[in-house]
Parts: sequence; structure tokens; C-alpha cells
Amino acid sequence: MRSHLLGIPELTRAPAVAVVVDVLRAFTVAAHAFAGGAEKIVLAPSEDETLELKAARPGWLALKDGAPAPGFDAFNSPAMLADHDLAGRTIVQKTTAGTVGALAVADARLLLCASFVVAGATARLLRERGAEEVTFVVTGEEGRAEEDRACAEYIGRRVESAEEDAEPYLGRARDSRWAAALEQGARQGLPGIHPDDVRLCLEADRFPFAMVAGREGPLMVLRPVHPQA
Repeated sequence: MRSHLLGIPELTRAPAVAVVVDVLRAFTVAAHAFAGGAEKIVLAPSEDETLELKAARPGWLALKDGAPAPGFDAFNSPAMLADHDLAGRTIVQKTTAGTVGALAVADARLLLCASFVVAGATARLLRERGAEEVTFVVTGEEGRAEEDRACAEYIGRRVESAEEDAEPYLGRARDSRWAAALEQGARQGLPGIHPDDVRLCLEADRFPFAMVAGREGPLMVLRPVHPQA
């Protein structure tokens, strides 16, 4: 499988197959939401649209990153998400990097959103779908985020070998600038950051599903998919 790693600013068109990677924290949060029973996640282009979608559909939850804001129900934190009853719920998610990257390649024939916790399942689905060329969208730091690059490389290697060791890639992510920033933010008690977030984000292959995004009417919707292989 041929792989390309691009930052969001480097995208000039939607590739045929795209894997959008946001380890810290958007697509780790999304995976934990599905593991907690969420039915689907709507990827929103703006905070205003997130709140409009929530207002029009009673029972939907609005989630954003950063500081708390009126109308939003949840933080972009995998640890804090455990406080919510998500069974059968729809979440509308807007983040600075992950959702932006996914919407930038919304016209891809196959679009997956990924992080370490679903890396193995993502690789299996790529293999199952016969992907010969994949563009990994590295969402953090305009394509330079080490945790996202490490995860993308790990997924690419897992497509070729199910025995690939995750630890070297996880080590790179642990040493990344953004992991250090989140841990510092947790120590300072900043809102929206939990002391367990980085640890939860750096668990390889925790969940057995991949996450596939696609258009459903006017919305871009993310759903869990269990690969067969």
C-alpha cells in the first residue's frame, strides 16, 4: 500500500481513500463515544452550526474542544466523556483540527477517522477494502504533529503486517509537544482537560471497530464499522 502523509493546508483535492488522524484528542473521543453506545457523530464545520443542529434535534449532544461555552454538553476529553449516558445518542462534534480535516476530504470515496485506539481495526478495514493508495491527513500542527504522524505510520505498517509493534509509535506520541501541553494543562486544572486524557489517547488497538465518515443528506456523519478481516 502506498501512503502519503499530508497536513490540512497541503490538501488540494479529496483523495480516493483518506484516513484523517487526530490522536489528541478528537478521534480518540469519537471512539470512546461509540464504545459508550453513541449511535453516530455528526462532524460540524462551526460552533454555531453545532448548536443549531442540537437545537433542531432534541436529544442530540453538542461537543467542542477548548473552554466551556453555553449550549455545549461535553468536552473533547475521552476521560470526561465517561460522565455522559451516550447509549443511542447522536453527538455533534466540532474541534479545531480533527473535524476540520475530515470535512476537508469529505468527497473521498472512502473516508476513515482514526487514532491509536482504533488503529488496528482501521488497518484491517483498509486491507478489507483493497486500498492500494491512502492519504493520511495529519491534522495537528499543520501536518507536523508527531503523535498524528506516528499513528498514521503505525496504521500503514499494520496494513502490511498485523504483528507490527505499537510501542515505538506510542513512544513518539508520548514525547510529542501536544502530549506535554495537555499534561501540563491537566496539572494546572484547565477546563476540558482530564489527567487521564493522554493515557487514554495512547492505548493502541483498544476498540475493534474503525470509524467511517460519509454524507447523509446535508450532514457529514461518522459511524463505527467492524471489519471482517
